[in-house]
This record gives sequence, structure tokens and C-alpha cells, in this order.
Amino acid sequence: MSGGVTTIVKRELAGYFVSPVAYVFLVIFLLLTGFFTFTVGNFFERGEASLVSFFTWHPWLYLFLVPAVGMRLWSEERRLGTLELLLTLPIATWQAIVGKFLASWLFLILALVLTFPVIITVNWLGAPDNGVIASGYIGSMLLAGAYLAVSCMTSAMTRNQVISFILSVIILLFLILCGYNPVTDLLSQWASPQVVQVIASFSVMTHFDAFQRGIVDSRDVLFFGSVIGLALFTTGVIIRGLRAG
Repeated sequence: MSGGVTTIVKRELAGYFVSPVAYVFLVIFLLLTGFFTFTVGNFFERGEASLVSFFTWHPWLYLFLVPAVGMRLWSEERRLGTLELLLTLPIATWQAIVGKFLASWLFLILALVLTFPVIITVNWLGAPDNGVIASGYIGSMLLAGAYLAVSCMTSAMTRNQVISFILSVIILLFLILCGYNPVTDLLSQWASPQVVQVIASFSVMTHFDAFQRGIVDSRDVLFFGSVIGLALFTTGVIIRGLRAG
């Protein structure tokens, strides 16, 4: 990691914890994951030692929580007028983008790591396949990264954080629904199976499902990596346009 990226990562991470916002987010995240896992997901009623009820809700939980983290990345800089100052620092634009993204991703990973009590709980109650659980966590981290990259892109589009949040949710909702069974079943009524398969292949649900089953497929890793790369590249194009303007 280059010095410029490291500087931005440290700056952004410090910015999270100087206010109570980060702690409020962590508490809300942990409460919601616990609620969806144990109450909505019927964890105890399932009678099986697995975290299926834990990971199943992540695409939907992240749909609102990740944009809430990402909406401020560039919108706040534009609103406060500090974007110009940031871009005059002796760092490349891509370093600022990658640094901001990595800092926020590390924050989300920290939130995910703090859910370790569910791992302890399921191991205490039975003998789960911890390899499947590890795969689920890897998939969840990549899923959060893809959502965050999209949120980073929409944040660069506007100085209004609410608009950034709404745009992120709309884009991410599309990435969820295009692979959701009711949607693919509906599409199959008028489109060929090949077309439906192509559309479904753009869904995060299609690729996250394999991780939940304990399969770390390079194609799924490549998909999430591509979403992150494309979204950050688009962010760079937008930021350079603002810089030129």
C-alpha cells in the first residue's frame, strides 16, 4: 500500500471514531444482525448448528446500512468545500479514492468481526461446519465491499448525502432483485433461459449464495472484485471531472 493511500486510510478511520456516529452504527448493526438471526431467522427453531439464518439477511441488511456509511465519503467533502483541498494534497486522485474506500471497508469489516459471538454460540450449541461459516464471512466481506464501492460512486455524484443514499439503494436493489427467484421466474415467462441466466448472473444474490454454501468460487470472487473495480473507476472519472471543472 502506497504512502498516500495509507495517509488517507488513517485520516478517514480517525474521522469515524472522533464522533459517536461510528459507535451508534456498530450498535445498530449488531442489534439488527442479532434480531434477524435469532428472532426473524428462527435460529433456535431450526434445530441445526449453522449460520444460515445469519448470512441470509446480509444482502438486505447491507442494502440500507452500507449506503449510510458510504453516502458521506465524497458528498461531505463537496458540501464542506474541502474536496479541492483534498485534491491539492501531494497524492494522486486514485490514492484518495482507494484510501477512502479501504477505510470505510475496514470499518464495515470491523462491524462484521464484532459478530463473533454468533460463531461462539453456534459452536457451543452443536458442531457446525466452520469452513462453511468462514466462507460465509468471506462472501459477506466481499458483498459489503461491492455495496460500498457503489455507494462511493453515488456519493461522488452529488453533494447531498440523502440523494446519494437513495441512488445507492436503488442501484443495489436492482443488483439484488435481478437474481431473486420471483423475478427470474417472471422473466422466464417471456425470455429464454439463456437471457434469464445472463440477467441473473449480474445479481449479488447469485454469487453470494455460493459463499453461504461453503463454496469459494473464483468466478464469484471475480464478480465482486469487478463490481468494486468498475464502481471505483467510475468514481475516479467523476472526481477527475470535478477537478477539471
